[in-house]
Amino acid sequence: MKKSADKLTQEREKEIKALISSMTLEEKVSQMLHTSPSVDRLGIPEYNWWSECLHGVARAGAATVFPEPIGLAATFDPKLAQKEADAISDEARAKYNEALKAGVRTQYRGLTFWTPNVNIFRDPRWGRGQETYGEDPHLTGVMGSAIVKGLQGNDPDHMKVAACAKHFAVHSGPESQRHTFNAVVSKKDLWETYLPAFKALVDAGVESVMGAYNRTLGEPCCGSKLLLQDILRKKWGFKGHVVSDCWAVRDFHENHKVTKSPAESAALAINNGCDLNCGCTFPAAVEAVKTGLLDESKIDEALYRLFETRAKLGMFDAKKDDPYRSLGAADVDTTAHRILAKKAAAESIVLLKNSSNLLPLSSKPKHVLVIGPTAANIQVLLGNYYGLNPHLVTILEGMTQKAAEMPGITLDYTLGCSMYAPNTNNGWTVGMAEGADVVIACFGLDNAMEGEEGESVASESKGDREHIELPQWQHDYLKALHERGTPVVLVLTGGSPIAFNPDFADAVLFAWYPGEEGGNAVADVIFGKTVPSGHLPVTFPKSTGDLPPYEDYAMKGRTYRYMEKEPLFPFGFGLSYTTFAFKGLQISEKKMAADTKLKVSIDVKNTGKFDGDEVVQLYVAKKNRSADDPACTLRAFSRVHVKRGETAHVSLKLDSHAFDSVNSEGESVLVPGTYVVTVADAAPLPCSEKLGAAAPVTAEIVVN
Repeated sequence: MKKSADKLTQEREKEIKALISSMTLEEKVSQMLHTSPSVDRLGIPEYNWWSECLHGVARAGAATVFPEPIGLAATFDPKLAQKEADAISDEARAKYNEALKAGVRTQYRGLTFWTPNVNIFRDPRWGRGQETYGEDPHLTGVMGSAIVKGLQGNDPDHMKVAACAKHFAVHSGPESQRHTFNAVVSKKDLWETYLPAFKALVDAGVESVMGAYNRTLGEPCCGSKLLLQDILRKKWGFKGHVVSDCWAVRDFHENHKVTKSPAESAALAINNGCDLNCGCTFPAAVEAVKTGLLDESKIDEALYRLFETRAKLGMFDAKKDDPYRSLGAADVDTTAHRILAKKAAAESIVLLKNSSNLLPLSSKPKHVLVIGPTAANIQVLLGNYYGLNPHLVTILEGMTQKAAEMPGITLDYTLGCSMYAPNTNNGWTVGMAEGADVVIACFGLDNAMEGEEGESVASESKGDREHIELPQWQHDYLKALHERGTPVVLVLTGGSPIAFNPDFADAVLFAWYPGEEGGNAVADVIFGKTVPSGHLPVTFPKSTGDLPPYEDYAMKGRTYRYMEKEPLFPFGFGLSYTTFAFKGLQISEKKMAADTKLKVSIDVKNTGKFDGDEVVQLYVAKKNRSADDPACTLRAFSRVHVKRGETAHVSLKLDSHAFDSVNSEGESVLVPGTYVVTVADAAPLPCSEKLGAAAPVTAEIVVN
């Protein structure tokens, strides 16, 4: 008979405490490093805690490569996100099992994965924004929680892999200053914007939390009493383990200058609840204990949490107790996972413009010209923290395959212009557009231009972008193509908003970093096999000049909730080949108070010519808001499939917290007054309908 979860927990606690009590101080400390050596006399195997699976198992050979998280966020599809994470954790377990068989216990072969990244993408210049789920706390929390559930599994006794919420907290660049920077933020912005997604993941049972490199309000995040003790442990009740970002504890004394030695840094981190050091500073904890900076009981607390994670993962159990032991090489890069990767890529693509219904190319043009530096660029499939796959499909390859299935089409290709530098000799290639019926112009960014510090070799700002505009030489070449008069379909890649002139294209697709099936997904959308359904998880500003200073962490002027300038494209925006209409908005109560639960229902009619998916978004706003209140806030959403001519009935749930405001003290309060509930398919801004979004519907609620 299967043991109860409570009994397993009690036995596990007893065994872990007995194990710790038999260890020397030096042995204990050795297990608090990401490179934990074996303790042979106690039967503790060697373990490396550092593994990555941001959008597929990374840095461990062949794996399924899914779209970058910012693209997954554009699907507004948490069910898909959980399926993706479940597939990733299957491959992770399979690789772990195969590694153990081969006697390999090296980095990237473990079961503790440092993902998801739920930092808020507050500024489009941040190179690592591609790793996140966008600028909205609610969307980020929902998508991040789905990833956690998919990775960790639903077996209460056997965790599949351990997920990690990072980087806690108030972390989103600049990359060049992350080892020295102090993020100063108001209590309102802290609790309203930067913390909610982390709280959502803690509530979802995430096993670990990673601290950030920077300081927040003067404290280094990996040793912050406010973040790690007061909020994470005490207020939220987090029971898992905390890991430092890599070599972040060394920054305490070398860069932040808040301590004077490795021993002081180790003591500060461990005393405030950092259990695991990715880096090389925690060996100094032995000195810290011997000199009175740190009590050994703190070492025991940290080690207990680390051993508990390893126990949940089955590392101390007999092989026969492992429900994942059958997973192996045959479960990696499967046909089913490739199909799922293609579905995710297809759902992520955002149609930003479609003049005269140029797309889909259903009229079968005779001559298609594919042009531009991203068409055959494998880097635009991968993004940041990527795995590898033997069958990466570029946009050019996807278009070529699709054209081969349609007899009579001539497909031509030329690079056109450089990816990274101004052009000096490419004028004649523009003329190729005149001989084509349609031009598929592939431009944008790749992972050499934006990403993490040290990774993006073509970035002059250590992975960040100084300007959000399309690179000038790409802009000039696109303009020249447009002036030839042939219809232009612009396919943009990248992990962050790009400011560009939409007048230079007749149709625009934003494809993000779409993963191994990206080329096929783009081609399916262009030729109409797939109806586009992605929606922007970030606001696209019109120019860099519309942004506040990058180093300023105040939310004023940022994101759809506080932006004062009209955007190029608003948060939540995305067109389709069909059209939708909202009608019949009903709310179960017209008045509400604390602890009230509301049911909001809406009819979504497909008024166009294609079956398609719509993303129903519900926003709440104060009717008479103050200057400190957001213009509106996403509180619920639902992705729904509606056949042409048919109507789907969608129900959304709200509780009183959906109407909460965060005051200057960081407190969530229910302020009496009249609130406007808006259901739309983009943030309800004046520009949204002008760009083609469905007309929103609204209702008022009185809060007592």
